[in-house]
Amino acid sequence: MANTDWRNQTSITNFILLGFGNVLELQILLFLVFLVIYIMTMSRNILIVVLVVADQHFHTPMYFFLGNLSCLETCYTSTILPRMLGSFLTGDRAIPFSGCITQYYSFVFLASTECYLLAAMSYDRCLAICKPLHYAALMNSRSCLWLTAESWISGFLSGIVSTLSMCQLIFCGPNEIDHFFCDFVPMMKLTCSDIHLMKVLASTLFLIFSLIPFLLTVTSYIYIILTILSIPSTTGRKKAFSTCSSHLIVVTLFYGTITVVYMFPATHRLKDLSKVFSDFFTVLTPMVNPLIYSLRNKEVKEAMRKALKKYITFQSSKIGVFLG
Repeated sequence: MANTDWRNQTSITNFILLGFGNVLELQILLFLVFLVIYIMTMSRNILIVVLVVADQHFHTPMYFFLGNLSCLETCYTSTILPRMLGSFLTGDRAIPFSGCITQYYSFVFLASTECYLLAAMSYDRCLAICKPLHYAALMNSRSCLWLTAESWISGFLSGIVSTLSMCQLIFCGPNEIDHFFCDFVPMMKLTCSDIHLMKVLASTLFLIFSLIPFLLTVTSYIYIILTILSIPSTTGRKKAFSTCSSHLIVVTLFYGTITVVYMFPATHRLKDLSKVFSDFFTVLTPMVNPLIYSLRNKEVKEAMRKALKKYITFQSSKIGVFLG
């Protein structure tokens, strides 16, 4: 009878994303800050993708995975930031139900994909350090494609299952989501359906698409650390650690912020802190990842210098032909 009563109520057609409040001066400042972040994130990640595709020197497993990560984070950022920037600029914080569900699907899909992609990258570094003589044979082009495809397919399945389950819920008011994007926890607070099965499903999906890749990543680093400690020379240990230090920083940032957002109790006191840490793994991490991974790498700097030189030469030749 209760379910029938819920379905007889008017379902919500629009949600309101409360974001970071409604202070005008704060909205303008946040718009400028997040606009700069969005431009930097897109330009850095697109640059990495272009370099990996165009330069033969980067056709290696490590850069292949990095190109996929940069492509993923370009999509990741575009799922959340354009809508957020629009709300800061216009003050319109309404989002249709279909748009909210689409954003939720994209977020779950890309976040789950990143978990498995980071695990694949840690496995790649594990083979490079622990089995250097067999690395080329073990991490060949077929292995890279399989690991990458598995990551994207896993994320796709996670997003589909979670979103279809979310669509079965009834949202009959209130319609204010106390967040800056359509996330699982704040949306669960607005449904008038029984969410017991949804919580069980969410826990199962978390186990399969977040905890398992995290444990795989930790296992890889246990082998890496044990191998590094067995290297007799200090120089050798430093060189081995330098090959995986960037990935370790990114993994720590990603899983550290996720732990704070989703594993800590959802108390009123921690609500604003949760938003801040959500910013870290949805907005700031995609911006700093290219810098951590490769934009300070000597090989990448050299490739950028050569590409810029070719571009300048090409433009100069075009001007010469035009003037001639």
